[in-house]
Amino acid sequence: MSMFGWAIVFLIISIVAAVLGFGWLAGTAAYAAKIVFVVGLILFVASLIFGRVRA
Repeated sequence: MSMFGWAIVFLIISIVAAVLGFGWLAGTAAYAAKIVFVVGLILFVASLIFGRVRA
């Protein structure tokens, strides 16, 4: 599963937890989704830049 897939999984967990009333779990899962998404985005941009340099 890719980084963006994990971000979506954490986002879904946070939505379900928020609906069920688990605010602390929803906040933690949303924060994890944000971190995983940003890391995936940074790695994607870095691979684009370094891929262009090599080619």
